[in-house]
Amino acid sequence: MNDIIQLLPDSIANQIAAGEVIQRPASVIKELVENSIDAGATLINVVCVDSGRTSIQVTDNGKGMSETDARLSFERHATSKIRQADDLFNLHTMGFRGEALASIAAVAQVELRTRRPDDDLGTALSIAGSRFVSQEPVQCPVGCNFTISNLFYNVPVRRKFLKSNTTELNNIVTAFERIALVYPDVAFTLYNNQTELYNLKAGGLRQRIVDVIGKKINQHLLPIDIDTTMCKISGFVGKPESARKKGVRQFFFVNGRYMKHPYFHKAIMTAYERLVPEGEQIPYFIYFTVNPTDIDVNIHPTKTEIKFENEQTVWQILTAAVRDAVGMFSDVTAIEFDTEGKPDIPALGTMPQTGVSAPKVQYNPTYNPFNETPTTHSNAAPDNWEQLYEGLGSAHTRQQQTPSLFGTDAGSVIQSRSNAASQPFADNGIVLSQKFAQTEERSTVPEGATSEATTPKQETSLLEEKSPTHYQYKGQYIMTAVKSGLMIIDQYRAHTRILYEGYLDQMQKHRASSQKPLFPDTIHFSPADKVVAEAIMPELQNIGFELTPTAEGDYSITAVPSGLDGLDYTALLQDLVASAREKTTSAIDDINHSIALELARNAAVAYGQVLTNAEMENIVNSLFTCSNFSYTPDGKKILTMLHQNELEHLFGT
Repeated sequence: MNDIIQLLPDSIANQIAAGEVIQRPASVIKELVENSIDAGATLINVVCVDSGRTSIQVTDNGKGMSETDARLSFERHATSKIRQADDLFNLHTMGFRGEALASIAAVAQVELRTRRPDDDLGTALSIAGSRFVSQEPVQCPVGCNFTISNLFYNVPVRRKFLKSNTTELNNIVTAFERIALVYPDVAFTLYNNQTELYNLKAGGLRQRIVDVIGKKINQHLLPIDIDTTMCKISGFVGKPESARKKGVRQFFFVNGRYMKHPYFHKAIMTAYERLVPEGEQIPYFIYFTVNPTDIDVNIHPTKTEIKFENEQTVWQILTAAVRDAVGMFSDVTAIEFDTEGKPDIPALGTMPQTGVSAPKVQYNPTYNPFNETPTTHSNAAPDNWEQLYEGLGSAHTRQQQTPSLFGTDAGSVIQSRSNAASQPFADNGIVLSQKFAQTEERSTVPEGATSEATTPKQETSLLEEKSPTHYQYKGQYIMTAVKSGLMIIDQYRAHTRILYEGYLDQMQKHRASSQKPLFPDTIHFSPADKVVAEAIMPELQNIGFELTPTAEGDYSITAVPSGLDGLDYTALLQDLVASAREKTTSAIDDINHSIALELARNAAVAYGQVLTNAEMENIVNSLFTCSNFSYTPDGKKILTMLHQNELEHLFGT
């Protein structure tokens, strides 16, 4: 029998290895930019065509390579970073395996132009699919210029599974940001289809964060800086009021390398316990400086997972540093003493020597609290004091009335009841309607009356006849009697489902109504969010939003969906863009679902909001017209049943 095991050709082996290192255009940019940083570049330009599908060009002003090094750099495991196994535990560079260029050349057409400062001529090298094409001397600037064309041209299955241009560009921006945020002393530019996305000047760390994330983040940054024998931690965390549910930017960097670390993320959020609402996140930019021998970078092909030798100790240091930064923050308005209109306070000793009289207090010297009829002081209130309270009843009623969500007049909330029959409901948080309150008052018969209405049987029948069909419990649940028992409905989730299907229908039929605000707000998107916002602009228009570009690169919100009064449209749009950015697919139905769900969540009736019986009736009726009335669009339960036999069992009947 013949032997069947044989060595694979280098071209096939490189394609297999490329599957781990090069997954999409963003992977190419990450590897090339990291190589530029290792080469000491202070200016790095990235130019993409069709989000990297057609071509990617990375140019730097680093030290460049010789003719021999340029040729050898495309061989597998050819590197200038390590010489022996111990070097793996003392890394100070971004790359070290020597796999990036070999993996890129295995699945794309590559051209390299490079020159060192001491060389008169550079070298131009061409490789396609791991096959050497040509190499010749060329006149070129100092540094390296890589051009990657037709990524995955020889692996059609991999190219077929690339996402849309918007999604791939979003991945490119994400990889670009992770590098730009950790090297503020390096200038970066990023272009796609001749459109400038980033133009970052070299400067300080705080300014780099503002340039990348957006100018509004600057007012929310709290610096942290702690240096111990174990590690040094620096960077910025957000103020508690910067917490958001979506679109929060969070970054960890270790020795200049981006990493993901859920354990350290929990350490930061622990410092914000009881400071931010549950489910919301805080932005942070944390930079660790650790002895390379105390961490292991070589545990994942993408190098985004790093193992610390003393994770628990670092966890405690990080939590203490964040708590200290948050504790030192004081939200006290600063007083500008050098502004006009400041109070003119005379200096001590310059005030005129005038007498200062004590304030006089008026009192009634003839008042005796033990007299049944106290003597009235000359300045006392008039006898007809009842006039002072005229109209208070109607005013009180107006204050207690809440606006209707569904176009009906809201009933007043009964806060306290003297009638003993209402106390059990009030104590348990059930809100009675105005109609039920009036029914109870009419059912109370004055003393001496002999009407048969005082009999318990008739009073009960009257309450059953005119009592509301729904009750609200603790401003959160709607309870309604049905044939099989008691139905309990979560009011927020029910309204979310109703609004979600309504918005989705509007988007599909392109018939949403808009209203124009009197004073349009301005919204700023980071370059990454701007890419997503432009991609979902038709969907935003379908639900009633209109965004007009401004000269400063921002957007003016010139129209908003009707019926959403009182919402923060800027925050809502940022959440919509963040939701769309988190989608891993570009299908239009998924984008519509994400936008409709986020809009419904923001517009739904909040927990704690008092509803009238008519409003509860509207929610219940509308819920059962939905395609799925049992669960919210994200799979949460809307209603539950307490069946008749369960009630009877509770009472032992």
